[in-house]
Amino acid sequence: MAWDPNGFVFATVAGTPVRKSNLVRRSFHPILAKAGLPVLPFHSLRHSAAVALLMGNPPADPLVVSELLGHFSVAFTMRTYAHLLPSLRGMAAKQMDTIRRDSR
Repeated sequence: MAWDPNGFVFATVAGTPVRKSNLVRRSFHPILAKAGLPVLPFHSLRHSAAVALLMGNPPADPLVVSELLGHFSVAFTMRTYAHLLPSLRGMAAKQMDTIRRDSR
């Protein structure tokens, strides 16, 4: 099969788009099995990445996370991940405490 120069970042050996069903069946599920993890939806990787960014130390700027995810607004991103807000509030309180102590 000849190479199809479409300019995809992730492509098949022929240069054509990767089909999600093939990626999930041939790569994603075997990787999960090898790691001893349950079968998860492929889309859960996106959620995990967003959570890791928002809960990082320091947390990523929500605007940056929103742009990376392709959301239409930061408000949408923050509503989607609202369950993280209590932890983010706690992290912000610790940061303020550190700033207060350092300014003495």
